[in-house]
Amino acid sequence: MLHVPGHTPEHIALVVTDRTRADEPWLVFTGHTLMVGDMGRTELATSAEEGARTLFDSAQRLLALPDHVLVLPGAFSGSVCGRGLSGNPVSTIGFERRYNKALGIADRDAFIAHMLRDTPPPPPDAVRVRADNLGLELATA
Repeated sequence: MLHVPGHTPEHIALVVTDRTRADEPWLVFTGHTLMVGDMGRTELATSAEEGARTLFDSAQRLLALPDHVLVLPGAFSGSVCGRGLSGNPVSTIGFERRYNKALGIADRDAFIAHMLRDTPPPPPDAVRVRADNLGLELATA
C-alpha cells in the first residue's frame, strides 16, 4: 500500500505482487490519484494548491514503480475527477510516464501550476459525496 494524497488527503494506492510469478509488483490500483491520461483533481477535499503540492509527491512515489506495472484507476473518461481522461480503463506506469502530461512534469512548481489550470467546476453534490465517503453527517438548516 502507498499513501498517495492529493486528490484527497487519505488516498491510497494498492500495489499488488504475484509472488508465484515474480518479486516485482504486477499492478497498482491507483483510485483517483493516477488515471489514464491525467492525475486526479486536487480541490475537492482541500485547497487546490495544497492538494497539488501533495499530489506531486504522490506522483513521485508512483513513478518509482517499474514501467511494466499495470495501472488500474478508479475512473476513466466521463469522470469529473480528472481532465482529459482516456476511455481506456487501464494503462501502465511506463505509458503514463511517457504520455500523461501531468505525470511527466518533473518540476514541483510547474506541476502545481499545471494542476491549477483549467479546473472544471466541482460537481454540484461534491460536498455531500465527500461527507458520505467519510461517514460524516452534514448539518442541515
